[in-house]
Amino acid sequence: MSDTGAVLTHLEDGVLTITLNRPDKLNSFNEDMHLGFRQALQRAHDEAAVRCVLLTGAGRGFSAGQDLGDRDPRKGGPAPDLGHTLETFYNPTLRLIRDLAKPVVCAVNGVAAGAGANIALCCDIVIAARSAKFIQAFSKIGLIPDAGGSWNLTRILGEPRAKALAMTAEPLPAEKARDWGLIWDVVDDHLVVEEAFVLAKRLASGPTRGLGLTKLAIQAASENSFDDQLDLERDFQQEAGRTEDYAEGVTAFLEKRSAEFQGR
Repeated sequence: MSDTGAVLTHLEDGVLTITLNRPDKLNSFNEDMHLGFRQALQRAHDEAAVRCVLLTGAGRGFSAGQDLGDRDPRKGGPAPDLGHTLETFYNPTLRLIRDLAKPVVCAVNGVAAGAGANIALCCDIVIAARSAKFIQAFSKIGLIPDAGGSWNLTRILGEPRAKALAMTAEPLPAEKARDWGLIWDVVDDHLVVEEAFVLAKRLASGPTRGLGLTKLAIQAASENSFDDQLDLERDFQQEAGRTEDYAEGVTAFLEKRSAEFQGR
């Protein structure tokens, strides 16, 4: 495991595990964590050996969002430019997650609040500990949901639930989040990282180029017309059909054996 301070990374069996590592601050984001997280995600983009990403948090929670310790209004000075914070730190990172043509699994091992909740929800498959809660905490300090929260919540849950979660800041228990379709699954607390790694390893051993194209196609569907989506499917399928993994998958099927995909 390589240690960049606020973020830890470990590559095993094609899975790059990224661990937010400020447990004493409930993994709230400061500049070091922002930069370390982005560096780890860029590695996932750049290295062919990385075929799936697993994101989790150290300690008793996933992430409490932005660290407010250095934004104490009682210290005086000008009001912070939160738009600059989003544009400089959060938004590029979220785009790296969405644009990564590889699966991103998130193991939410405890509370996920504010931007921490919305970073988790930006991942492709979310598995949460049974005790985990998702909290849109922004209204408690007079802000709006950011880090993609207003986008993801509305598209997944619809306006009524999105507005209620954002305006009341009521914690959403993991099992209700699963029942509402916000996350994939809930497991016992002590198993959440283990189960998420098993899933990530399974994805990493699959035809990851095809999985990446699947991710990008599904993400595009909510914005495309039906005709545009058919065109996208045509183009992506053309690309997938030329991969070594497709040839291996068909060969394995015809030979009645398990395929050995290489992500190419």
